[in-house]
This record gives sequence, C-alpha cells and structure tokens, in this order.
Amino acid sequence: MKKKILSLVLVAAMFTTLLTSCGKKNATWKVTCPWAPSGVAAMVSQQAATKSTSYSDTITLVAEAIKGDAATVNTWVADTKANDTELVFVGEGLLSITSILDPDKMQFGYEDFAFVENLYSSIFVLSADAKLNITSVADLESYVAQGSEISVAVNGATSSEAFLAAALFGSMGAGSQLKLTPYQSAAEAAQAVARGETQFAVSHQSQILETYQQNGVTVVCAFDENDIENGPFAGVEGVGQHGYPYFRNRCFIMARAGTDAEKVSELKELYGKILADQEVADWLHDTMLLEVDTMSVADVEAHVENVKSIVNEYKDIVAG
Repeated sequence: MKKKILSLVLVAAMFTTLLTSCGKKNATWKVTCPWAPSGVAAMVSQQAATKSTSYSDTITLVAEAIKGDAATVNTWVADTKANDTELVFVGEGLLSITSILDPDKMQFGYEDFAFVENLYSSIFVLSADAKLNITSVADLESYVAQGSEISVAVNGATSSEAFLAAALFGSMGAGSQLKLTPYQSAAEAAQAVARGETQFAVSHQSQILETYQQNGVTVVCAFDENDIENGPFAGVEGVGQHGYPYFRNRCFIMARAGTDAEKVSELKELYGKILADQEVADWLHDTMLLEVDTMSVADVEAHVENVKSIVNEYKDIVAG
C-alpha cells in the first residue's frame, strides 16, 4: 500500500511538473498599441509578433492595435496586475506631453510600468512646399528671417510633431509667426504640404516619401543630432548640429510594474532577438525608414526628461 501511495505521489508530481512546463511553453503575451491602429507602431508590433515564435519556445506575442491613447492606458493600468501576460506601448506623447499639458487625463505614471524594450526609433523630418525651394537649415533660417507667417501641418494639436515644429521655429525666433495646423492622422498631415494647404509639415520619413519622390516637396532637415545616414533621405541635415532642439519618436514596450524581473528580462531578450533578425532589420530600414534602437532604463528616462524640457519651454506656442 505504501508503495502504491508513493507511486501515486510521484505520478502527481510528474503531472504537476508537466502542466507547469506546458503552461510556460504556451504563454501568450498580448501587446496593446493604444493609438493609430493602422499606424507605424501597430505595423511594427505586428511584425514582431509574427517573428516571436521563431525565437522563443516559451513566449508568443500577439499584437492588438486599438484607438484610445490615454484612456486606453488608464484602463490597462487599472485592469492589469503584476505578472499578467499583458504588454502595452507607452511613448513620449503620454509620458512627456500629456503628463504636462493635461495631467488630469492620465490616471497612471511612469512608476506603473516595467520597461521591456524600445520597439524602434523614428527620425522625424521637416518637409516644405517645393515651390519655396528650401533645401537646408540655412535656407530655412533665411526664410524665417523674412518675417512672414509660417504654417506647419502636424498630426494632432499637441503631438510630438507639433512640439518639434514649435521648438525649431521657436528657436529661430519665429514663435509669434507660427501657425500649427493639426490633422487627424500623421499621413494626412504629411500630404497637406503637397496639396498647398500649408508651407511645411513634420512627419515620419515613410509618410512623406511618395510625395518627395513625386517632387511635390523638399525635405529640409531631420530632427536628430546628425545628418540622416541611410535611405532615400541620406544626407538631410540634423538640426542638432546647428544647435536646435530635437527628439526622436520612440515606442516603449511596458509590462505592469512589479512583474518578475526574470520575466521582463526574458521578454527583453526575445525582442532583442527579433530586432536583430536581418529580415526585420531590413524591413524596418528599407520599408518603414525606422531604426533599431534598443535602450536601457536609463536611456528611456533620459529621453522622457529631454522631451519634457522641450514641452515646458515651447508649450505656450503649442497650447496657446
């Protein structure tokens, strides 16, 4: 009888171990992109999810893209507990812009998240109506010095694009001349300048590429430290080397605060492998005109603080 009981205990233990192992192998992490369901971030997240099973036997990523922004993240924080298999994108739009301009909209803070990885890095560019013949920072400075009204198409009234425009033209002394024209989507804003609705536009490189190739616009400068090195806009000047403020657009993949460090590390390792995949890297560079830009917690915090400093300095131009 004792042998029989012992055997049953061993079988039960083996069964429990098997269940635990199977559960681990079948862990599916839902990755919520809470803005622009057909936008850049959602597309990159889907690409990462497709590749996840190639690099992990324990984690499968499932991309979910919905329109919601702050309200969606509020709900996510309220409904998600530490170690839930849930991830969410948070970027400088919420952590550095909304947190200053409309803090009541946010029922969460940076402390509610555990950073996993930065999905990509996007260098925004300033495009101009081709008829203006502005192709460099020096040309832009000369144009601004004329004192005429300056109209810039941006994606949303208080977006990253709006603050980049305000920072650049404000630094040139043209804050009072600047008119920011908000559009409902980044793609729509990027095309507005070619339609003659505005003189300039701030956009992702991929969103202005077709119009640029059709000679409808010139690309004046990039919101980065140095010149763009690769792709169709290689050689376009970075505003940073002329002393103007800038920041890149980044999308941080976050778990709920308190999630086991081992799980966060495993997720970070998986994203690192996906982003190092040559097919993914080529797609990011060649199709999306984005950069692989893995980051540390310190990098994230420095980025958030840099954008906050720009928001605080130029919020009167943007928000009035």
